[in-house]
Amino acid sequence: MDPVFHLGETASRRGFRLPRARIDLEALVANCGLARRLAGDAHVLAVVKADAYGHGAPAVAKALAGVADALAVARVDEGVALRREGIETPIVVLQGCLASGELEEAARQGLEVVVHREDQLVKLIGGHRLENQRVWLKLDTGMHRLGFGAEDFGRARVALAAAPGVSEVVAMSHLVCADELDNDFTRIQLERFSRATEGFDGRRSLANSAGLLAWPDTRFDWVRPGIMLYGASPLDAPRPEAAELRPVMCLESEVIAVRRVEAGGGVGYGQRYVCAEPTRIGTVAIGYGDGYPRAAPDGTPVAVAGHRTRLVGRVSMDSLTVDLTGLPGVGVGARVELWGGEVRVEEVAKACGTISYELLTRVAPRVPREYSPLPPRPSSLP
Repeated sequence: MDPVFHLGETASRRGFRLPRARIDLEALVANCGLARRLAGDAHVLAVVKADAYGHGAPAVAKALAGVADALAVARVDEGVALRREGIETPIVVLQGCLASGELEEAARQGLEVVVHREDQLVKLIGGHRLENQRVWLKLDTGMHRLGFGAEDFGRARVALAAAPGVSEVVAMSHLVCADELDNDFTRIQLERFSRATEGFDGRRSLANSAGLLAWPDTRFDWVRPGIMLYGASPLDAPRPEAAELRPVMCLESEVIAVRRVEAGGGVGYGQRYVCAEPTRIGTVAIGYGDGYPRAAPDGTPVAVAGHRTRLVGRVSMDSLTVDLTGLPGVGVGARVELWGGEVRVEEVAKACGTISYELLTRVAPRVPREYSPLPPRPSSLP
């Protein structure tokens, strides 16, 4: 008979639900502080789009108030939602106004918009709906996703500068390969951006997280940290600056069953994993329905009761299985960290052939976010 171990209290007895995502707001603020130090005299535009990369935009935005100079979202409705939460920090909409009526709503909510295509420029200038508003103008320096070409960018810049209600135009572009430390295309983009904005008397913005961490010449007047705020490095190689980042999300659950599987026994759907020897298998209460990647292969790192081990078998909707062989004192009720301080989210992403951005933003709404309180801030903070 397969033994089932009952060691320690379960989550329900401890009074909280599992799986859960614990969000360390102090680490968030520390990571933003690192961004500010690296930025030097530049302003910090903290990216909180996609529900703050899955961390919960309202709580993150409130924690960053007074730490970041402005917040960035992708869409107008994300900015409106933050305003309804009482967020008064300047908010920039990175995709600008796309649907009918969004320019008016952005103006009502005091949202700053990015202009990256001709019809946005025409509507903004023709509508005269903004009052004393900063506008962000995007240049395509090689990503070929959003932005004006160099010639049209110059024309758009002049038109915006002369438009009623526009108080400032910030020139911006987006880095394509800054996470690849040996890729010279970042220098090419930097040259294109510098050339297109030569003689521009406004402020400029180019550096994202990778630019901040590894390409000092891209920092200009506004920097736009995103993934680094949440404690994950975008870089493809170690850097001293990235080593200072503190994980913000700890995704955790617990072991809910343990059994012994004999050599030759299969584990999980399709019996993808077959035990080569007698193996203790722990079932963990988290699965792809909670946002953990179904594509995670055998061997993906997991920490159980503080011990690093590995995932074995295919991830199910509500559960996954891990190897507990060699951990005889670990059983039902043991804490499992899927990523956080013991297992970095970058490690899991690499094992799954994806990036940390995707893993963090995929954590499902049914997984409760629990926020650590922020300590009192010293009066010296901006």
